[in-house]
Amino acid sequence: MVVAKQSPYEEFRLRRLEENKKRMEALNLPNLCQTLRLTSVKTSPMKKSNLAREKQLVVVRRSSRISNASSSSPVYKEATITLISFRVSKGRDLSNRVYVSEEIREEAFSKAEKLQADLRNRFPSFVKSMLQSHVSGGFWLGLPVHFCRSELQKQDGVITLIDEEGEEFETVYLAKRTGLSGGWLGFAVSHNLVYGDALVFELVRPTVFKVYITRVKSSGESLKM
Repeated sequence: MVVAKQSPYEEFRLRRLEENKKRMEALNLPNLCQTLRLTSVKTSPMKKSNLAREKQLVVVRRSSRISNASSSSPVYKEATITLISFRVSKGRDLSNRVYVSEEIREEAFSKAEKLQADLRNRFPSFVKSMLQSHVSGGFWLGLPVHFCRSELQKQDGVITLIDEEGEEFETVYLAKRTGLSGGWLGFAVSHNLVYGDALVFELVRPTVFKVYITRVKSSGESLKM
């Protein structure tokens, strides 16, 4: 039996394969690859729900040498395609936003300061002008830092707001962030607060505010979007 002599190219290819095999063994790559195959990748339920698979016909890629030499039509095969769906979040509803001029806003703030002065310093108090983030969208109310540090508790807790009708609203006070979170939404919505309204907060008890509302003037200068 005559064994065909290998071409120089084939000898060179086999020699390179042997050298690469030795390098991989020296780096422990075969064991590493085996470990990666056995390791399952954990995916959160949310990410799993965004993945979908379906079978589609795709064109088989061929080398340029073969495709140039052949004038036949493209060859197709069935392949599994992974589809990733993205959830588009809805934008905030800004239809209830009211915009007023700075002049009208300052007027409401001045009235609130006068109301605060009429309280004659019975209890610690401050005036807060409402921004859009206070009354629409985020519903987070940041309080004056100096007031929080000097008058309020040092840990998170519940602070009660009492309006001018005597109705009480419980809110969550976050000491490190010096502001009101949960519960402020209910107060703002119940009192139809809008941008520019000025509120006087009077600390009548360690965790209780009496709240007085000075509303912005309704005029042609206010614009509802």
